[in-house]
Amino acid sequence: MSDKIVPVGVSARHIHLSKEHIAALFGEGYELKPLKPLSQPGQFAAEETVQVIGPKGRFDTVRILGPARKASQIEISRTDSFQLGVLAPVRESGNIEGTPGLTVIGPAGEVTLERGVIVAARHIHFHTSEAERWGIADKQLLRVRVEGERAVVFENVIARVSDQFALDMHIDTDEANAAGIRNGDKAVIVE
Repeated sequence: MSDKIVPVGVSARHIHLSKEHIAALFGEGYELKPLKPLSQPGQFAAEETVQVIGPKGRFDTVRILGPARKASQIEISRTDSFQLGVLAPVRESGNIEGTPGLTVIGPAGEVTLERGVIVAARHIHFHTSEAERWGIADKQLLRVRVEGERAVVFENVIARVSDQFALDMHIDTDEANAAGIRNGDKAVIVE
C-alpha cells in the first residue's frame, strides 16, 4: 500500500563499544560525549572517534555511537571491508558470532577485537504500534522501493519491531551511493 512510507537513513561506518572497551580506549570511568542525537530514541553520535586497523588498511576517524553496548561491534560497508582487508559478513546488528575482528586505537590505549566487524543488513525500525497497524511482524523480510533518478527496489529488508524504536530504514553508504539516496529520502514498503 502506498501509505507505508518510511524515511531512509544512510548509515556511515561506525563503531559501538562496550563499557570495558570505552575504558580501555579512553580511560577508566570515561563517559562518551553526545555530539548529536540519532533517529532512534536514546541513541547518539558521540564526539569521540577511534582508529580501526585491519590487515590491509586503516580508518583514522571512525565515529563512536552511544550509549555503550554489551559487546563492541564495527559496522562498515563492503567497500570499507575491502579497504581494511577483512571479509565482513552481512549481519543483523548484534549478531557477531563468527565475524572477523580488528584493532581499535583510542587516546588512552588499544583493543584487539576478536570479532565484531559486520556489514549491517538493511533493516527498518518500527515502533510496535506502527508495525501492528501495517501488519508487519518482527524479523519479517520486506521489499522496499525508493523512487528517483536511480529508482531501486531493495529485497530482504529486515523488519525490527520494538516499543523502543522510531520508524526509520537503515542502509549503508554503498547501497545509498549506488541508488543516489540521501538521508531523509522516502521509501515505500511494497510487500
